[in-house]
Amino acid sequence: MKRTIYDEDHEAFRESVKEFLDRQVVPHLAEHAEAHALPREFWIEAGKQGLLGLEVPEQYGGSEAGDYRFNAVLTEELAKVNMTLPSCLGIHGDIVAPYLVHLTTDEQKERWLPRFCSGELLTAIGMTEPSGGSDLAALKTTAVRDGDEWVVNGSKTFITNGYSADLVVVAARTAPERKARGITLFGVESDREGFARGRKLDKVGQDESDTAELSFTDVRVPHENVIGEVDEGFIHMMTFLPQERLGSAITNLAHAAQILTETIQYAKDRHAFGKPIGTFQHNQFLLADLVTRVEVTQAYVDQCVLAHREGDLTAVDAAKAKWWTAQVQNDVLDHCVQIHGGYGFMNEYRVARAWRDARVTKIWAGSNEIMKMLIGRDLGL
Repeated sequence: MKRTIYDEDHEAFRESVKEFLDRQVVPHLAEHAEAHALPREFWIEAGKQGLLGLEVPEQYGGSEAGDYRFNAVLTEELAKVNMTLPSCLGIHGDIVAPYLVHLTTDEQKERWLPRFCSGELLTAIGMTEPSGGSDLAALKTTAVRDGDEWVVNGSKTFITNGYSADLVVVAARTAPERKARGITLFGVESDREGFARGRKLDKVGQDESDTAELSFTDVRVPHENVIGEVDEGFIHMMTFLPQERLGSAITNLAHAAQILTETIQYAKDRHAFGKPIGTFQHNQFLLADLVTRVEVTQAYVDQCVLAHREGDLTAVDAAKAKWWTAQVQNDVLDHCVQIHGGYGFMNEYRVARAWRDARVTKIWAGSNEIMKMLIGRDLGL
């Protein structure tokens, strides 16, 4: 079905993103995977292309698109290449960006945003902890006021961009007695004494991503690095989580749709028993089912994109989009592997890498089970 949410400006932007990826990224994917990181040169080039500051005001070096559909186009094109690109760029430009644009002071904006847009200041967000998972209200990292500074202690894990980030937005407990209402966000520069990175985590997939553990031992952070209001961090996080989950949904679906398209072509080209394997009724019916699932899901995600553009996307609708696309993505890719047969289990084939890369989408950005809990509560259950 023809999609109608994009106009000529969005499609022109899409072509520029494709050109950038074909020139600067696709030829180097094997190198990125071997290094378990995207090199700083990649970020600098992405900054020159204007891909890092879509939400940032022009006075700070951004393009201030004012239309989330540009974010969606970028995310879709990144996901067509692989799952790692939208997760790494998404953390920086789609997840951290709203915190730095909407919650910071003028001084903080001047200090951080120009380099954020240029790729000179790479960012990450420190929410998840070793014992907390999706339960953000239970985080144990603390920040204690000491004059004009805060002393941060604790640890974070599964932090995308964690190994190379220059600035981490860290959620820390500042008023333990207030529980969820006693969390504050801090901009913590990676060169501060007491800040340490653990190993690059050895993941099942997404080899190009430098996911890391972070630790904070008596890290002194000036009060002017507080992001937003003191003790209002949980509210701030809840405000921006719908965009994170929508970005995940866009990624999940675009990634699955691309691999499905390639699998359909494979089913036309691959012969068994004297004819293309796509002509067997089982495969015909299966591919018809998968294409329908993807297109029907796309209609819902597109409506979420439009709702978010208008400021109307609810946390519950974002949760629906996140968990459903993650499930569809994993189901589709599992079938794509099966259609490829033994080749589908070979890392040299994109379908195998895509299958590995996708498994985490049912876990991150709030597990699918947490998403269902949010939906259930909204039903009054």
